[in-house]
Amino acid sequence: MRPIPPMAPLLAMLALPLCMTFAGAQGVPGDAFPAHAPPMPVCNAPRDGVAACLGGRQCLCRFERGGSIAGRPDGYRWDCGVLRPSCAEVPAETAPPAAGMPLFPQITLPEPEGWPQRR
Repeated sequence: MRPIPPMAPLLAMLALPLCMTFAGAQGVPGDAFPAHAPPMPVCNAPRDGVAACLGGRQCLCRFERGGSIAGRPDGYRWDCGVLRPSCAEVPAETAPPAAGMPLFPQITLPEPEGWPQRR
């Protein structure tokens, strides 16, 4: 029996998200890819810097460097990280503007002699 190399568990953990991504893209039913969802917007060089609301989060199309550990090439990707803001949903019914404070009648009194400067 061959011994298991020490890096095998790490490589298996790195390959798991990659396998899940390919399974989701092939039409496995689930919440990530609903059947009647509109197509995913393309992120490429002409759309660099464009923001889109994806999954309730404001994502930004940008160029990301690849990495040898994750096995990802350089390319344009949607940045939908946890630090990105949420999409502001417009409420169906907006409240009427708040009325300003009512103006009360004001009484003006004559200034006393020598006020504010005494002569």
